[in-house]
Amino acid sequence: MTEKGFSIDFGAAPTGATAAEPVKGGPATHSALVILGSGPAGLTAAIYAARAELAPTVIGGYAPGGQLMLTSEVENFPGFPEGIQGPDLMTKMRAQAERFGAVMVDQDVERVDLTARPFRVWSAGREFTADALIVATGASAIWLGLESETRLRGRGVSSCATCDGFFFKGQEVAVIGGGDTALEEALFLTRFATTVHLVHRRDTFRASKIMVARAEAHPKITIHRNREVVEVLGEKATEALVLRDTSPSGSQATERLAVGGLFVAIGHRPNTALLGGALPVDEAGYLRLESGTSASAIEGVFVAGDVHDHRYRQAVTAAGDGCRAALDAERWLSEQASA
Repeated sequence: MTEKGFSIDFGAAPTGATAAEPVKGGPATHSALVILGSGPAGLTAAIYAARAELAPTVIGGYAPGGQLMLTSEVENFPGFPEGIQGPDLMTKMRAQAERFGAVMVDQDVERVDLTARPFRVWSAGREFTADALIVATGASAIWLGLESETRLRGRGVSSCATCDGFFFKGQEVAVIGGGDTALEEALFLTRFATTVHLVHRRDTFRASKIMVARAEAHPKITIHRNREVVEVLGEKATEALVLRDTSPSGSQATERLAVGGLFVAIGHRPNTALLGGALPVDEAGYLRLESGTSASAIEGVFVAGDVHDHRYRQAVTAAGDGCRAALDAERWLSEQASA
């Protein structure tokens, strides 16, 4: 059900990720533009770049399309008044990019070298070089790590209240987390749910005092301190949670909490490990951009989507970012050619 941006995990970069190392697999494949990522940001960038006749290469990972490939329904992406299945949306975006000449490579990126142009990217023993690069690798939601949580993801388990809250009208739901994001999502969900259970494993919240005060005062929010989720119950859909007492003097006893939805809001992890620290990040680990553009700190490297955006994290905003990055890359390549 989520409508979030691309968030496939490309994995950790090996030691020396930015060093130019020889790799077996034949000569390098060169493109004017290489795009890392095949979610809404990466594929939109590919559509624009391909229409500009840049013939971009998109290295999208072994699970191309990211989170939307696991999403049951998207109702807030413009142009689909009846909604669309997540995999169908990504399939259409991919076909559109391929129609204009984008080349898709369904492999994970292993490492990159951004120390000189052409930039170098290694994937499954192949080397790719590019005059310009767009990083659109997304950010992965941090989950609880439960088997039942994974099994019911998209069936009542979500990491985005603004994406999926509408589907839970008239139901009781739970939000897991203790930061501002968790409290913001809990407050947002009160528009739809009859009761929002805010579950936090500690006694105090990390969130700002004003957010805590708003949550405590809201008649639709019930706060469960010193509780953690140890199981999500349900066969085809989420039906309840098993909570365990985590208080220092507690009995570790468990209890059942009946809810129709679970929103995990314990953070996101931007997928930047493959860059090996080649680009600067902010205090939360997201890539920094030059003011007002999609440009990174390295000339010729552009950024799009959730790998830098920790505020909106929507498919439509990621797509807009992909458009910006492709236009910026096209203009930069034109300037280089005429220099």
